[in-house]
Amino acid sequence: MRALLAIAAIALGACVGGRDLGYATYDALAQAQRECAAKGGVLKQKPESNAARIDSFACERK
Repeated sequence: MRALLAIAAIALGACVGGRDLGYATYDALAQAQRECAAKGGVLKQKPESNAARIDSFACERK
C-alpha cells in the first residue's frame, strides 16, 4: 500500500511540475518577455514586489 501511495505521489508531482503555479521561473519569465517584446514593450519588475511571483512583473512600453 505504501508503494502505491509513493507511486501516486510521484506521478502527481510530475503532473504539477510542468506548471509554473505563479512562480517566476526561468521559462515563465522567458515566455512573458517574448510576449511583451512582441507588443513592443520591456518586462520589468514592479516596485517593492516579490520577484519570486510572475505577477510581480509587468510589460512596460519603451
